[in-house]
Amino acid sequence: MKETIITNNPKVFEGNQGKTDIIYLEDVPYLSVLLLARDKIHKGYKLLTHPLSGSVKPNETPYKSIAITKEKGEVDIDSIKIIEESIQTVQKFLRTKKTPCWTKKILKDFQLIDYCLIQSAIESMKQF
Repeated sequence: MKETIITNNPKVFEGNQGKTDIIYLEDVPYLSVLLLARDKIHKGYKLLTHPLSGSVKPNETPYKSIAITKEKGEVDIDSIKIIEESIQTVQKFLRTKKTPCWTKKILKDFQLIDYCLIQSAIESMKQF
């Protein structure tokens, strides 16, 4: 199965450019990545990775990468449910506490965490 990655993480963009389809959303917040994924899913793309994967809270990290199918098909109700619930969860976290203005070193750490999560998912998908 071929995937498209939607990301706001420069490390994911740089590490996957030319290897897989990638939509890079430069300098946008975590929530914007989910909103674009939602728009694609409503058009018939299917979610391949969970939007809330990993143990970092969505109001702590500014970076998110999500894999969806490269080809669209019939609307997948499960994907819609997961992305819509994930958006609500992120909005709830952001209402409670905004994402801090992290130092460059900490931002690099968050980039690496997100990069490792999506790379692991991509590798797993290639096995099937």
